[in-house]
Amino acid sequence: MSKHGDQQTGAMDMDAAMKSQILEQIPTPLMAVGRDLKVMYMNAAGRQFLGMSWEEIKKKHCYELFCSEHCQTPECCMRQAIDGGKAMAARNTTTLRGKTTHFEYTACPLKDAAGEIVGGLEFIVDITAKVQDEKRLREQSATIQKMSTPAIRLWEGILVLPVVGVVDSQRAQQMMETILTKIAETSARVIIMDIQGVAAVDTAVAHHMIKITKATKLMGCECIVSGMSSAVAQSLVQLGIVLDTVRTTATLKDALQESLAQLGHVVKNAKQS
Repeated sequence: MSKHGDQQTGAMDMDAAMKSQILEQIPTPLMAVGRDLKVMYMNAAGRQFLGMSWEEIKKKHCYELFCSEHCQTPECCMRQAIDGGKAMAARNTTTLRGKTTHFEYTACPLKDAAGEIVGGLEFIVDITAKVQDEKRLREQSATIQKMSTPAIRLWEGILVLPVVGVVDSQRAQQMMETILTKIAETSARVIIMDIQGVAAVDTAVAHHMIKITKATKLMGCECIVSGMSSAVAQSLVQLGIVLDTVRTTATLKDALQESLAQLGHVVKNAKQS
């Protein structure tokens, strides 16, 4: 007999008690339900997940036990798997014993010996810690983005936005949101976008700069771009980008002088006595 045949014979010879022990020792929750969604089986990990005994679980509908966001909705993967005859997977959330739990679950059709769908099987993985880590990373990312584009009040009516590092489309959008929010908060009349620390500007970023200047003008605020390096200027010319509508200066000092002049302030050099 072939090796494959030996494996099949061994599987057939395995007694029901051993099969039950294998299912019980699977470390992730496993559940079987009928077409009516009544629970026919749940392993030890599943009972522990719910915090219930088998006596409390058996013959109840799965939605009575889990009360998750997907239960009794079109999003239910178990219902979709039984009705559609194919495996379905999704993330879900439930509150058990006053504690919110996030989990990934996969449901697939349960078939009898004749191949007829008689219910469904569901495998569950608790991802609460993973979801919490993802949330912290998003919050940290948002904080870093906010810190990387700080709009500083330089003078009464004047804001400066120092831009350092790589500017992609996402960061350019963040810059616009930061600028417009700060203008609304301070009623600024001039904002200086200093790009001295930007090594390169591509077409998309240049168009975002133009959009920013137009958006600030709609809010009654003039936008001056300072710190235009020779490398950036050459790149813009080579890309064929016209910045005729954008006020630019070589240095932040020049931009500040223009801003003060626009607000009616006169800048004089102090003389040594």
